[in-house]
Amino acid sequence: MSKTRTQVGIIGAGPSGLLLAHMLHLHGISSVLIESQTREYCEARIRAGLLEQGTVETLINAGVGERLKKEGLSHRGVQFSFGGKRHRIDLSKLTGGRQVTIYGQHEVVRDLIAARLADNGDLRFSVLDAAVHDIETTKPRITYRDQSGTHAIECDFIAGCDGFHGICRPSIPAGIRTAYDRKYPFAWLGILAQAPIACDELIYARHANGFALATMRSTDVTRMYLQCEPDEDLGQWSDDRIWSELHTRLEQSGDLKINEGKILQKGVTAMRSYVVEPMQHGQLFLVGDAAHIVPPTGAKGMNLAVADVRVLARGLEAYYKKSNRDQLDRYSAACLARIWKVQRFSWWMTTLLHRFPEAEGFDAKVQLAELDYVMGSRAASTALAENYVGLPLEI
Repeated sequence: MSKTRTQVGIIGAGPSGLLLAHMLHLHGISSVLIESQTREYCEARIRAGLLEQGTVETLINAGVGERLKKEGLSHRGVQFSFGGKRHRIDLSKLTGGRQVTIYGQHEVVRDLIAARLADNGDLRFSVLDAAVHDIETTKPRITYRDQSGTHAIECDFIAGCDGFHGICRPSIPAGIRTAYDRKYPFAWLGILAQAPIACDELIYARHANGFALATMRSTDVTRMYLQCEPDEDLGQWSDDRIWSELHTRLEQSGDLKINEGKILQKGVTAMRSYVVEPMQHGQLFLVGDAAHIVPPTGAKGMNLAVADVRVLARGLEAYYKKSNRDQLDRYSAACLARIWKVQRFSWWMTTLLHRFPEAEGFDAKVQLAELDYVMGSRAASTALAENYVGLPLEI
């Protein structure tokens, strides 16, 4: 078995693992990052694409935002369609000039991988049978296999950035961790299409047929979603049926025309709210989806992960530069204070806009009344805008 010694072992080459490795490098802290997938898979994996202003600032300040500044699409507003009308929330006006940016998660991953390789960072893709050991001691280890044999990474701390289905969260003893979980009775059927965008801002639609969302990856590549059943059979959704339903749900105001084009990708995304507490145990720290999942309605998944990374990187910097572990010991509490506020917003957006089974009549009328109130009240619109552009990264 070969052995490598580093300060921080990182599992997972998504945005959180890669950004953590990069930020630690900027602080002079060594790391080794392992990933079960190939580099090509990580760089091609299509995920979220809306970045809060704080996330954009973090990436730019870390020196990995050059392409983001050139190619990102800045949005100063967001739109809602319901009851046959379309309404606009002026994000920038209500939040002192703040905004959101469309820039695909896979593009963030590409930028971070390029930066780590340029800095001779230790990235190890396509590993097998990764496991963590001795996390309750001062000498934790990560082991894994690859084509050359079995390897061990000896480190001071382990960062579990390996997603919801990773190995790190289950490594915290069941008697210590508590999971808070809510599954929603619907899903999203999402498409990526080669078609010009219909509007230069996101449109959230509440319709009797179900929720719909029009967003984009560029000015000529659209990303759109339809509410569907959790066990939806994609084989029943022809391209014609998808476009017909998108027209119905998104064009209800009569002043919008959805542009059709070649559908490049389609899939069904489950809807779930999930948080595990605590996010740390011994020398193991959970980051991003390893610790929490939000329904995609509020576009908060990657943004929450970036917020976690900022807190953990700051704590590790204080530990190595000042021999002060106080911030590391507060990592879980500091992250959870923000996570639960973001969970609340994501849950609220989801319940506000989706059609729930057997929730017709009174419930549907209340849902429409709340949407109407939010659009007509400056205080309510401001609350939505503040959450949408992103709460402070450290609360």
